[in-house]
Amino acid sequence: MDKAPRSGNPQPATVKPKPRRRRTAAARNGNDPGKPPRKQPRRNRPGGFQRTVLLTGIEILGLSIAIVCAIILLLGYSAGQFSGTSFFGHLLPFTAGVLALILAVSVFLVGWWKLRKWLRLHSEWLTPALSIALAVLISWLVTHDQFSLAYGNFRTLVGGKEEAGRVTIAHQVYAAYRRHDSAQLQKMVNRSQEYRQAIEDAARSFDIDAHLLHGIAATESSFIPRDSSDGGRGLFQITRVPETVIAQARRRLNVEKIMLDNPRHNAFVAAATFKHYLAEMKDDLFLGLLAYNIGPANGGLRFIMQQYGATDFTTIQPYLQTLPRDYPIRVLAYSLAFRLWHREGRLLAYEEGNNAIRIQRIGIPGLHAGL
Repeated sequence: MDKAPRSGNPQPATVKPKPRRRRTAAARNGNDPGKPPRKQPRRNRPGGFQRTVLLTGIEILGLSIAIVCAIILLLGYSAGQFSGTSFFGHLLPFTAGVLALILAVSVFLVGWWKLRKWLRLHSEWLTPALSIALAVLISWLVTHDQFSLAYGNFRTLVGGKEEAGRVTIAHQVYAAYRRHDSAQLQKMVNRSQEYRQAIEDAARSFDIDAHLLHGIAATESSFIPRDSSDGGRGLFQITRVPETVIAQARRRLNVEKIMLDNPRHNAFVAAATFKHYLAEMKDDLFLGLLAYNIGPANGGLRFIMQQYGATDFTTIQPYLQTLPRDYPIRVLAYSLAFRLWHREGRLLAYEEGNNAIRIQRIGIPGLHAGL
């Protein structure tokens, strides 16, 4: 058989193409059984968005607490250092301090943003943890005496004339508390324990600070219930009160008749009376206490104020020549003593050690919430 002649350029053998392997949906999603699963991006992981929102919220909360407390501390400290009316000696340095504070906060926020980006490369938990640590540190500083002083200066700075007047009266209360004989004051506190539950129930029923009611009872009777020559009866020396007050006390006590010789009834009538006069004086504590003491005599305090055009406790002072202008101070000084006793378990001597700052931090009932 003849063979075909060989050519110089032989034809290559035909190669069949390999069929393409179709990618399944699982492979397209990165879950090919033949390959290890790909790590999903953090933002696409299940629950990743909720965790990010939570951690960011914690971070913002911690930073907010730290920044707010730091601003109060710095402004209060500056207000205490530069208080006065001299432009170059007081006003200008304080203004410069405020500008420096704004600049410092801006620099802090920029620095935090850069630090935040670096920390998140290592762990998403580091930034919220650091912000909470800052908040805890600032909160620890709040418990120190210097912060109390700075906070008081800050209140005066923001509150203006109203806060300045409140501070002036508050220091009159502290002075009255300091003048009390500690032994006699302790004896009166001991006598009050017999009536404590009745007073606390009355205060709770009429939404009044119980220490204020204790202060009124201490001023009126020294916790020795009796009938006095001017008509006062019982623990709170109740005299004439509006009929609506008696009705309120009777309804809260759930009784048909009020017996003023009963200390519990007496306390409820006193609480209702004080609440009545406090509302009449538009929740002004000092005017409310003064109105409680004056009662309906001479038309009551509201009539006296209208007669002379007085608008507050300060402007009514010149017209109280024969009336007890120091009554609110005495009530609040006793109220302070009862708050100290209930919170500290003892009466603090104002002049000893750091007691003055401690007492001011605890605050006067009705005037300060207390820290």
